[in-house]
Amino acid sequence: MPRFGANTNGEVHMKFTKILTGAALVLGLATAAIAEDKTKVGFVFVGPVGDGGWTYEHNKGRLAVEEAFGNKVETVFVESVAEGPDSERVMTEMALNGADLIFTTSFGYMDPTINVAAKFPNVKFEHATGYKQADNVSVYSARFYEGRAIQGHIAGKMTKSNIIGYIASFPIPEVIRGINSAYIHAKKVNPDVEFKIIWAYTWFDPAKEADAAKVLIEQGADVVLQHTDSTAPQAAAQEAGNVITFGQASDMGQYGPLPRVSSIIDDWAPYYIARTQAVMDGTWTSTSTWDGIGAGMVGIGEISNAVPADVKAEALAMKAALADGSYHAFTGPLNKADGSAWLAEGETANDGDLAGMGFYVEGITAEIPQ
Repeated sequence: MPRFGANTNGEVHMKFTKILTGAALVLGLATAAIAEDKTKVGFVFVGPVGDGGWTYEHNKGRLAVEEAFGNKVETVFVESVAEGPDSERVMTEMALNGADLIFTTSFGYMDPTINVAAKFPNVKFEHATGYKQADNVSVYSARFYEGRAIQGHIAGKMTKSNIIGYIASFPIPEVIRGINSAYIHAKKVNPDVEFKIIWAYTWFDPAKEADAAKVLIEQGADVVLQHTDSTAPQAAAQEAGNVITFGQASDMGQYGPLPRVSSIIDDWAPYYIARTQAVMDGTWTSTSTWDGIGAGMVGIGEISNAVPADVKAEALAMKAALADGSYHAFTGPLNKADGSAWLAEGETANDGDLAGMGFYVEGITAEIPQ
């Protein structure tokens, strides 16, 4: 009868080890396959994810992608990326590290996005607020000017000094559209209204934004609107007292009911989920998307009880009309600031004019910086 000596035990041990090693190899290959099957989605952010405004909302969209797809996706992001060469480096690194889809979320990323996309034809790119497309580059933006119309209406009704201050970021069509839309609707309800505009030349710089708000308040503005990303103007207005503000890109509701009386909220989540799904399905194509209140990409934050009931009702009625298309924020008669005719009675602006807007409407006396 054979005995299990040293050689026999060694043989059994070696066989058992081979089984375990084989199982581990199979498990490892399976895990690697799962990892390879994940869709990798990158986000390039111009500000910090905690800015409370623009980037905060884009990051909420990123988190919504993770929630929607679970372990089928991997998201990565880099925050506070300067517009220019540094953004091109960040995008390149994302593409080299296996990103299938990259969202570049600021206007100044436009040319870098096009440049990097040309080097990585199999990677899909989505650029926010720009206009340059390619076979693997889509563009998307929101009709923020619809929200500005509502803000202008409330501002025109509530100002006592008749001076409305506006903190502008950069003199690009998106920002100029917003100024014009707010002014048109403030002027409709208050012919005596005057706009004072300060260009901050930044999307996110709390110190600059706070200083701009303080200067506008010193100049008599009792309403301050902003197209910059931090909550600093809200804090400056709160400190000054008797000044109202509106949240920009995000609700900024912590400053309600005063000074913040409402807000424009950017909701990117549905778009980010849909475009990620398209990459997964193999149905992604280069598109141009420009949605507003009706599609839900632009939200209007709760109008606080600091706003008179009749003004709130008017603002909500305008929101409904903008949403269903029965009203357009740029409806004639409207002239340009130089007095030349632009839109006739009842005529509405076309998207081409709005996309390239580089002029103020009649009544705004400031100059657009070059």
